[in-house]
Amino acid sequence: MSSFENLRIVDNFYQTSLFFPMPTVLISTLNEDGTTNLGPYSLIQPYYVAGRDYYAMLLNCRNSSNTAQNILKTGKCAINFIDDNPGNFKEAVKLSWPGDKSSEKMPKCNFKLEKSLINEEDPSDARPMVMTDAIEVLECTWMRELDGASADKPGCLEGYEGPYHDFNGITSKFGAHFILRIDRILMKKKYSDAIINGVTAKDFPPLPVDYGYRDSKNFWFHRKRHMRAELLQVRQASLASVRYAADRADDKIKFTDDALKMLLGVPRVFLSVALKGCVEWARENGVELITEEHMKIINDKRSKEKNKGKK
Repeated sequence: MSSFENLRIVDNFYQTSLFFPMPTVLISTLNEDGTTNLGPYSLIQPYYVAGRDYYAMLLNCRNSSNTAQNILKTGKCAINFIDDNPGNFKEAVKLSWPGDKSSEKMPKCNFKLEKSLINEEDPSDARPMVMTDAIEVLECTWMRELDGASADKPGCLEGYEGPYHDFNGITSKFGAHFILRIDRILMKKKYSDAIINGVTAKDFPPLPVDYGYRDSKNFWFHRKRHMRAELLQVRQASLASVRYAADRADDKIKFTDDALKMLLGVPRVFLSVALKGCVEWARENGVELITEEHMKIINDKRSKEKNKGKK
């Protein structure tokens, strides 16, 4: 006999039939008059994370929302991650009422905004403002050409008629999905320094977790508590097996044994990708024999950011 109960799946199942941990973000978009709108969201997740020419997030939202309509118009947005101060969550909930126009809610909004870094560098690239008090921000562009969504236009606030797309653009009468290319990751210095120099438990930012479930009165969220580290399992391959894969990665570029020893802890499923990355670096830098020193350079993925920080 099962130890579980069978819950009925209904609309908005993540809120009504499930406890589902999600991020809490505010998405800034450009209104028609050039002002910025803020909308709180939780249905936002990484989408393309590797193996493509760009990285992307996936946003799921009502197609009549200010956010969706503005993305359909301009294709630009920024994903702002707030901290878990209860006042911030209260402010986010104030911005969440369906049907409120941006001109009605934004004058009452207490979040501070500042110019997009991309727009600051290139004034011709119109972007929504970003939240000054955000811990991190993703500046994004909607990839409207995917799934044939480039013909989707704003304006149908009472619902869109089909046919609908499968995964990008207008995906149902009242729903939309947006594949958002990540153009920039912006982060407050305290946390970017931690990522560059090595993260410890105390370095994790206080990001809130929205548990999805809501009742007729409340949204529920969880504040960050102490982080707990769990050591990764180490399953080292043999040097001979790594050498076998490395000798087949490229017919010209080779590895010393000391270089390959630095790959012994890479899971087998990721080894070919790791070797390919090493080979690409070697080609770009005119190296035909990859040594341990080269591997240290390759492994320091953020060496450029470190150098910038020293300037």
